[in-house]
Amino acid sequence: MGNLTVFLDASVLYPAPLRDLLLELAVADLYRAKWSDAVHEEWIEALLRTRRDLTRSRLERTRDLMNAHTRDALVTDFEPLIGILDLPDPDDRHVLAAAIKGRADFIVTVNLRDFPPENLDRWGIEAQHPDEFLTQQFQLSQSAFLQAVRTVRLRLKNPPKTAEDYLDTLRAHGLLATVKAIGPFDRFI
Repeated sequence: MGNLTVFLDASVLYPAPLRDLLLELAVADLYRAKWSDAVHEEWIEALLRTRRDLTRSRLERTRDLMNAHTRDALVTDFEPLIGILDLPDPDDRHVLAAAIKGRADFIVTVNLRDFPPENLDRWGIEAQHPDEFLTQQFQLSQSAFLQAVRTVRLRLKNPPKTAEDYLDTLRAHGLLATVKAIGPFDRFI
């Protein structure tokens, strides 16, 4: 199992392609994923606002599967820390509190400006964009990373995706460095 513990913000759990890849890497033990029920509620609510084709029960099933299949990911009892934390947006303090309680090394988020280094340093936590995180994970364990990508891609059935289609999906979600790193290995994905 990877020694790195990473708290996943709602911004990286909201888009299904990114969520699926991050979860597959955690299930493959490349790192330890952490999240909270508050983060689950954020990404579920955001999806319900933007995707009328999805139902709360379907998204809650996804949440329940995430909690069941990702070892020790759900962080609880972090609420007492919220009041002592300082972030540009007070509504993000629950993320930092859960990351602290979950002993995370990183918060992986698209919203880096919401987690400035000067507010995280004292807790020994760094905010990292998912593209940077994924690229580093690939560099640490190329074969396991490529296998996880392949597993995610082959699970896609409606519609199925070729390796290039899947790389296009990752590009569309801003994972440009990740695609650049794994693109030359497309025959393995």
